[in-house]
Amino acid sequence: MRSEQLYIITGSSKGIGLGLVKHLIQNPCIRVIGISRTKTAIEHPNFTEIACDLSDLNSIPAILDRIFPAGTFSRIVLVNNAGTLGEIGYVGALSSKNIAEIFSINTIAPAILMNAFVSKYASYRHAERVIINISSGAATKAIDGWAMYSASKAAINSMSQTAQKEAELKETGVRVFALAPGVVDTDMQKTIRQSEEESFSQLKRFRKLKEDNALSTSTEVAEKILYLLDNMADFPEVIQDVRNF
Repeated sequence: MRSEQLYIITGSSKGIGLGLVKHLIQNPCIRVIGISRTKTAIEHPNFTEIACDLSDLNSIPAILDRIFPAGTFSRIVLVNNAGTLGEIGYVGALSSKNIAEIFSINTIAPAILMNAFVSKYASYRHAERVIINISSGAATKAIDGWAMYSASKAAINSMSQTAQKEAELKETGVRVFALAPGVVDTDMQKTIRQSEEESFSQLKRFRKLKEDNALSTSTEVAEKILYLLDNMADFPEVIQDVRNF
């Protein structure tokens, strides 16, 4: 009998997260826990949904035991996928509330979940344990209108690299990746295309990507994530980009 695998996916109700859920639940040996503000239409014995608004940081500690259950698993994977672009606008024209929300969802919530994952599963030496933080190519670029989004993803990259360094020093065996998914046809891209050029100078380029069918699908990115997980020995670096494999 094959051992059960556990996948914990944030932002599981749409986009890349939903693509992962749909793919993973086809395997009867995989248990999936999805965290999202909204419920999916998926009813499956291997899929558990936990309602949580990750911008409400005070709500997270109370559900950590449900997000990270005990058990005998051969593989335990956390995919910090939930994210927000927030307001597209120049520094000086952004609301304080929106700035706080961007960092809460993109940086602080993933940090809380990473911390809880390592605390719970570092001792599970019998299991393969992996954290995949969905980052962005914007983390290493100065893109006007995206200052807070880019900074929040740069922080994810740094946290991931440091967590991996700590795992190596402690010899826990935990692997950590910060994975840029490329330009994906999601609601975030719709938001970008509906912005104003005065707040985002690359607007025409992003609209053309849609017109030229140059966007990846959520399913394609989900498959790349699973490929990475099944071939981790080929990916020694923490920072990865799906467009490179």
